[in-house]
Amino acid sequence: MRKLLLLAALCSPLAMAQDILVQSHSLLRLPAGGTSLDIQRLEVADYGTLLVPGNITELKVGQLVLGHEARIAIVPSAQPLSLQVGQGQLGSGSQITARGAPGTFEKAPTPGRSLTLRMHELQAERLSVDARGGTGAPGFVGLDGANGQAPGCTWGQAGRGYDGDNGGNGHDGAAGGLVRLELPVAFPAERIEVNVQGGAGGAGGEGGKAGRGGESKGCIVYRAAGGKAGNGGQAGQAGMAGPAGAVNVQRF
Repeated sequence: MRKLLLLAALCSPLAMAQDILVQSHSLLRLPAGGTSLDIQRLEVADYGTLLVPGNITELKVGQLVLGHEARIAIVPSAQPLSLQVGQGQLGSGSQITARGAPGTFEKAPTPGRSLTLRMHELQAERLSVDARGGTGAPGFVGLDGANGQAPGCTWGQAGRGYDGDNGGNGHDGAAGGLVRLELPVAFPAERIEVNVQGGAGGAGGEGGKAGRGGESKGCIVYRAAGGKAGNGGQAGQAGMAGPAGAVNVQRF
């Protein structure tokens, strides 16, 4: 009930004045009614996750508090996101993720989302941003070979099993995101961790199974021999990894 009331408040004109609290071990999705949102105070408790919809392109937070292993998860989108924070306090293991979505048999993978993150004040053991590209879709599994025909007592020869089809090749991964960090000059560079690797290539599809040969059959005068099994299909090749993104760190 509390979450429903919070979402209703966020959809009102007073959204810019609201404080948002994501409870521990829970997930809260920001409203998707507009492209920008102004939050006075945002706190994500330990192991909690705040989900930022893909339509939001500008998010301003006066005070940001991330607990232990807390997450801000940004939904993939072709539109870049600007996240501006007045005061940031990040707990151990916390992370901001802008990863691309993995590919499926129906959709190609998406790249990591382009992100500009500006923090005027920052207290953290580590600033961790993950904007890796989505993993490529896997290859199709090859069709199994048909079984050979059983022998008859008239012709006495079993059919050979058919070969399985080769598996399809995996698809390439998507590119990593473009991340720009604008941070205070006093924040140590060794505490910055940004991952913009391209997505891994999709796994190759498994080869189809070999068809069984026709089974041996006993007749009145003799026994008809069984047929040989076919060959199994070859597995497809894995896709290529996507290109890496880029990281730009600016100090002020």
